[in-house]
Amino acid sequence: MKAYIAVDMEGISGVIISEQLLHGRLFYQEARRQLVNDTNAVIAGALEAGADDVLVIDAHASGFNFIYEELHPAADYIMGGAHQVRFPFLEDSDVMMLVGYHAMSGTANAVRDHTMSSANYQDVLINGLPAGEIMIDAALAGSHGVPVGLVTGDDKACGEARQLLGNIETAEVKQAIGRHAARMLSPARARELLQERARRAVERAGSLTPYMVSPPVTVRICYNSTDLVDRIYFDGNTCRKIDSRTVEYRGDDVLSALSAAKLVQPYSTAERSDT
Repeated sequence: MKAYIAVDMEGISGVIISEQLLHGRLFYQEARRQLVNDTNAVIAGALEAGADDVLVIDAHASGFNFIYEELHPAADYIMGGAHQVRFPFLEDSDVMMLVGYHAMSGTANAVRDHTMSSANYQDVLINGLPAGEIMIDAALAGSHGVPVGLVTGDDKACGEARQLLGNIETAEVKQAIGRHAARMLSPARARELLQERARRAVERAGSLTPYMVSPPVTVRICYNSTDLVDRIYFDGNTCRKIDSRTVEYRGDDVLSALSAAKLVQPYSTAERSDT
């Protein structure tokens, strides 16, 4: 049983403000420990349920946020950015878990809501449906036949996941009351919940259905400014301009459409900053 765990940072227990999220910010080091503790709890739950191969990817910003020496010894880890594929080695996994995720851009009263980049993107739609990172990553997993079994984060992210993916496991480690505020579980209770839900997700892996996007696939992005659109080459086929801030990308399948839109490669710290 192989469990693949993608870890973002905005939905980690205890994280609510931008100073916790990027290298050099005031509370970043403290948030790194929270990141590792939440991740280790999910790994422990997966192992408890019988996973014998656990691969974890640091999917936040630079891809270098874990405190290496404090990570669970039984898992392997993908760290760093600038690799060609968003989720290397995902294809032979039995279940994927999205840990520390957040609601899509524009979600009311959600902690750190955005889709991929607060600096660059306002909205993303896949085949006409509003898409956040939960949908994007579930679709990437589904393209490999891998189901998402667990999403963790605030109540808005978990609600988004259940609406999209149905009766999967979720772990609400905080109740959002604004973009910069939430009612938190204590660290101990949050990690207990994460371990329990991860265990259940792995136990249910065989009964879960991958999230599939019907081809052909369109990805429409509303950018934050006209100058971002002005930098794009439009071929009229895989990429066309809709208006001064909106571009539509097309592909024969979800992977090719997301690739055309440059949503499948990891982003650098500067490009994917959450503000």
